[in-house]
Amino acid sequence: MAGHGTRLLPATKSQPKEMLPVARKPIVQYVVEELVANGIGEILFITGRKKSSIENHFDSDPELVSTLNSADKEDLLKELEFESLGAHLYYTRQRTQRGLGDAILCGESFAGEDPFVVALGDSILGLHAQSACVARMVEMYEARRASCVIAVEEVPKEQTSHYGIVAVSNGEGGSFRVTNLVEKPKPKDAPSNLAIAGRYVFSPNIFDMIRGVKPDRRGEIQLTDAIQRLCEEGRRVLACKLPDTDRRYDIGNFPSYFETFVEFALADPQYGPAFRASIERMLGKA
Repeated sequence: MAGHGTRLLPATKSQPKEMLPVARKPIVQYVVEELVANGIGEILFITGRKKSSIENHFDSDPELVSTLNSADKEDLLKELEFESLGAHLYYTRQRTQRGLGDAILCGESFAGEDPFVVALGDSILGLHAQSACVARMVEMYEARRASCVIAVEEVPKEQTSHYGIVAVSNGEGGSFRVTNLVEKPKPKDAPSNLAIAGRYVFSPNIFDMIRGVKPDRRGEIQLTDAIQRLCEEGRRVLACKLPDTDRRYDIGNFPSYFETFVEFALADPQYGPAFRASIERMLGKA
């Protein structure tokens, strides 16, 4: 959650992209609900300047609850049930924007000597975050004694320059051994069409790998470089391919944000049918 969100300006000038609404909820709420549904009970938010609204969103609001109770707004009270998800939420800041690898280093004292999950705050897995991918990744990590498990998805070859891409071998049943990682390669240079999908499981040795990475030309410490060091040391790095039912919704740019918002809104059980009729009327006029 440590990026600037520049591809979504001016919407992200004064608010984090993770707080942009997708249908009824901000993006970050879908991510948290997904993690909790996958058995994650302790969540550390790594934020930065201008992102205090994330903390505010997950805080209890007794005044609002009192107002809704007084007005007999039971339906709206149900919308606040996410405040009691049952997970412990913690917050820290990345003081300087130095890339995803550096952001993960900010969580070293939180993770300690335990394995941990990383979930990017601009990616939703599954429609309305109905995904069991993280639980499968944790199971794979434990069963195969991995150092790292990466969620990946297939993307069109011509779009590889937008993603971190993995080279794999020995694949079966949606699980692969990762041999190489390339950050945003040109299509002709991409080792595969398997793109990193914003979810990771790491052993704590990733922190030493990150500390050994030199900043790139923009001064950022790339996480893919740290994972590549794991591969070079012969550590077991695995890729877990998303099933077709677990599409990744990437909220990193306006085209994908618009598409995600519309798809989630159309699937809304209360407002979706009327919204669909409105869209059809607009398209008919066009």
